[in-house]
Parts: sequence; C-alpha cells; structure tokens
Amino acid sequence: MSHEHVSNTKRIWFVFGLLSVVTTVEVFLGISKPDALHMTHFLGMNLLNWIFYILTIFKAYYIVWAFMHMEGEKSILRWAVVTPVVFLVAYLLFILLIEADYIFEIFKSSTIKWNF
Repeated sequence: MSHEHVSNTKRIWFVFGLLSVVTTVEVFLGISKPDALHMTHFLGMNLLNWIFYILTIFKAYYIVWAFMHMEGEKSILRWAVVTPVVFLVAYLLFILLIEADYIFEIFKSSTIKWNF
C-alpha cells in the first residue's frame, strides 16, 4: 500500500484569497458605512449589520469546512458538529435582539435619561 503525498498548496491559496476578499469587503463596508445600508432597517437592525453577521458566519463556516477538514467527513458527523452551533448562534442572536429592543423601548418611553 503506497501513500502518495497530495499537495494542497492551490487549495490553501484559494481559501486564503476567498477569506481575504470577504474580510476586505467587511473592512471597506465598516469604514465607508454606505447610507443605503446603514440607514435601511430590516428585522430590527440596519442592513449593514445583517451583512456583517452573514459574512462573519460565512467565514467561520468556511474556516471549519476547509481547515478542520469537514468536507472529507461523513455527513452525520458534519451535521453533529454544525447543528448545535447553528442553533446556539441563532438563539444568541434572538436573545440579543429581543433584549436590545426591550432596553431601547425602556429608554425611549421613560423618564430615564440616556447616560451612555
């Protein structure tokens, strides 16, 4: 039985390039803050924040997929790893959005002053 060494140099450069492009887009959007995205609201947040969330989740998924070699694993193992993370991230976002909206409404409609 012989084991051939397979070079992954091309794949590593592709992953590096893809993640660099996504990060560059995030940095550009964070610096420029286009009004069309920053002043438009969707589901309680502006579109710019939604784009940041989506791009960050994409990068995290791709890092796990490429560098932790999940693409070569059996489907059941991939689901066992990904499902709890997706559930917990969605739950965290839900809690954060509900609590932030509650705090905003309290400060907006009460006599308590914004001191931060």
